[in-house]
Amino acid sequence: MSSTTDFIAELVRAANEVETLHGEEAPRLLNRAITTIRDMRETIGIPGGHTAADVVIDLQTTAVALGLGNRSPDQVKAALLNAAGIIRDLHIVLDTGTEIQIEPK
Repeated sequence: MSSTTDFIAELVRAANEVETLHGEEAPRLLNRAITTIRDMRETIGIPGGHTAADVVIDLQTTAVALGLGNRSPDQVKAALLNAAGIIRDLHIVLDTGTEIQIEPK
């Protein structure tokens, strides 16, 4: 497996065992996912949204709230699975060589 698929598996495993995660493990995974998503988007040529609708900003908000103890296990699980799904989709785009063209507004 590639490091990307290993990371996706790590995110899914953590989501399925969210109650057993210790301390900063969930925020660390989310921050790593955020960095991975940004890097993959940049490689593909997808610009960040820079709005609350951008999934990266939503994941960042969740990571910060986790540090403050403001997220339930179900919310943490959902964020980890969401990150895994996004990384999986971006990995498919990169792996298949699919070209994405974004029309300027």
